[in-house]
Amino acid sequence: MKKILIIGYVWPEPNSSAAGSHMMSILRLFKTQGWQVEFATPAQTSEHAIDLTKEGINTKSITLNCDSFDAYIKTYEPDIVLFDRFMMEEQFGWRVEKHCPTALKILDTEDLQCLRHARHQAHKAKHTMTKEDLHSDIAKREIASILRSDISLIISSYEIELLQSAFNIDASLLHHLPFMVDLSKVPKSTKTFSQRQHFMTIGNFRHAPNWDVVLHLQELWPRIRKHLPHAQLHIYGSYPPPKATALHNPKMGFHIKGWAEDAFEVMQNARICLAPIRFGAGIKGKLLDAMIAQTPSITSSLGSEGMCLKNEPWGGAIADEAETFVAAAVTLYQDEKAWTQAQKHGTALLHTHYDDKVLGKALIRKILDVQRNLTQHRLNNFTGTMLKHHSMMSTKYMSQWIAEKNKK
Repeated sequence: MKKILIIGYVWPEPNSSAAGSHMMSILRLFKTQGWQVEFATPAQTSEHAIDLTKEGINTKSITLNCDSFDAYIKTYEPDIVLFDRFMMEEQFGWRVEKHCPTALKILDTEDLQCLRHARHQAHKAKHTMTKEDLHSDIAKREIASILRSDISLIISSYEIELLQSAFNIDASLLHHLPFMVDLSKVPKSTKTFSQRQHFMTIGNFRHAPNWDVVLHLQELWPRIRKHLPHAQLHIYGSYPPPKATALHNPKMGFHIKGWAEDAFEVMQNARICLAPIRFGAGIKGKLLDAMIAQTPSITSSLGSEGMCLKNEPWGGAIADEAETFVAAAVTLYQDEKAWTQAQKHGTALLHTHYDDKVLGKALIRKILDVQRNLTQHRLNNFTGTMLKHHSMMSTKYMSQWIAEKNKK
């Protein structure tokens, strides 16, 4: 039995964020292999965190910059360590390397933080993302973490291409892993066109791209409402701040709903999912949920990025300009034939790209192949070995200094 240690950035919240759902699909995949899985994190517990013990997964609270982790990992002796985002690899990677040098090290990027940051900066500056935006200090840290790891899980096909073209990352270090969907649990049919009403969107309010979607919809909604005076927009998401609830405006049909107990239910009650995404990275959980609920979606090119091939029809509409976005929303809301066709396109994308059986087998195969040839795999990655030597030494001594300081 292989022993797996996941070092989490936060406790998984599958009902709050796509990242939480993605992490749970990975944990469950490891459990199906008969592997022993333990989840450790320095994060505080949260109100929407899943109970991992009910999944047969052991949990452990760990501390940053503390030698107690050394004793813990020496006792556990994992065969595989998965870091949840590059910050965890930075914090704990050198300790794992010191005490479990033969453990396979996997980095789950969730989405490329450096790409999301670069696009956010460009959006605030009102210009197209530049090389200077992309090559930030965050990029230097994240790319170094990818190079130090044996395998990095990349959620978007666009990000795979970007890493190879912009940062010269060898393909052997990367593995494309989009969201894994259990297609056997996807409903064959949901509510019909006539049974549905209104528009909706959903997303954790703490995630900057999601908050920007809410602000952008506040601008777009009056133009949609002008053509559809009885329609409403329902905005769901965990952790809505006061600045979000202040936007609640029933007279305009603009409803801040907050936490959704059942995301699938609110998604299938709506006729259209709106996601005018202006910056971000990875692939969008809300758009995948829309495909599962057979709810056509209208999004931007950036929103659909990495979720389908260029020649595949989207399950709704892709529009980058305000005028075309509004027109698509109004048309699709009223045209049952076009709406039904959009449903079919979404279902086709779901089955083509997100089958958990296909994706899960490919990931396990990648892990086992690299593990069997780990010595040669690492020899082929000299840059990673060099970075591991230099950057881990600096991280190590800084962490040890903090640990000694904390003792006093």
